[in-house]
Amino acid sequence: MSAQNVLFDHPGPSARQRNTIITVVGWLALLGLLGALAWGFRAEFTSAKLSPFLEAGTWQFYILPGLLATLQSAAISVVTSIVLGLLLGCGRLSPVRAVSNVCGVLVEVFRAIPVLLMMILWYYIGLYVLVLGREGSPLLGVVMGLTLYNASVIAELVRSGVHSLPRGQGEAGLAIGMTPGQVLTSIQLPQALTAMLPSLISQLVVILKDTALGSAILYVDLLKQLQDLATYRGNIIPAFVLGAIMYILLNSALTAVAHQVQRRLSRSQRGPRPGNPERAVEAAAVGVVAGRGADAD
Repeated sequence: MSAQNVLFDHPGPSARQRNTIITVVGWLALLGLLGALAWGFRAEFTSAKLSPFLEAGTWQFYILPGLLATLQSAAISVVTSIVLGLLLGCGRLSPVRAVSNVCGVLVEVFRAIPVLLMMILWYYIGLYVLVLGREGSPLLGVVMGLTLYNASVIAELVRSGVHSLPRGQGEAGLAIGMTPGQVLTSIQLPQALTAMLPSLISQLVVILKDTALGSAILYVDLLKQLQDLATYRGNIIPAFVLGAIMYILLNSALTAVAHQVQRRLSRSQRGPRPGNPERAVEAAAVGVVAGRGADAD
């Protein structure tokens, strides 16, 4: 008997009927809500307000430049967040108390400050300290705000992922002569990264969505361009609906790519697999021995 059958009984005829009724009522309520919204906004979706989106100039001067700016800041922030997050996560797990404490303080500080506040702070740093001007400062503010916050979240994912592994793996690595750093990087960290991939994918989506906060510091992203377009053409509701659709498509594409990478990593035979400590320690030991042999040569 499976655990699912023990914990959850299959619904009987009355339960299935009740679930069907609840599902139908839920869908009717959702359709009613969408219908009410469509009726309330019927004056916003006229041909005069939708026609600007069929013009080439709208896409050339507003939507496409904003989309490229959003992708630019998101791509930079994703890379820097992952790199800094891994460094802070490994620092928190360092056996050196000073390094662990400093990384812990940085993670807590970056995680506690709102993203928009960090964007504004770095915008003024770029404007008055680094003298990047009003073109480079908004990009700096967006990237630094997203990087510092999301790196702190990724660092916590790394720490929790490593702590979730069986303690015997680390002890076995130390028993064969590996240093704590080698145990972390060769045995624990690869398994933790594989285990944290679903949460990391969700965090990447957060990064892409939060680029919209850059409009508060005059970053000409997709949201800022749609706001300018709505101000000029008087079609704010259709413009924001289009923006929502584009963000959904972008996030769906990012999630699909991340899941594809996750599947490839899961199928890969490189490195240790989670839940197989013997293979993990064996693979790490072979690497250490090979490295020592190369050094001896």
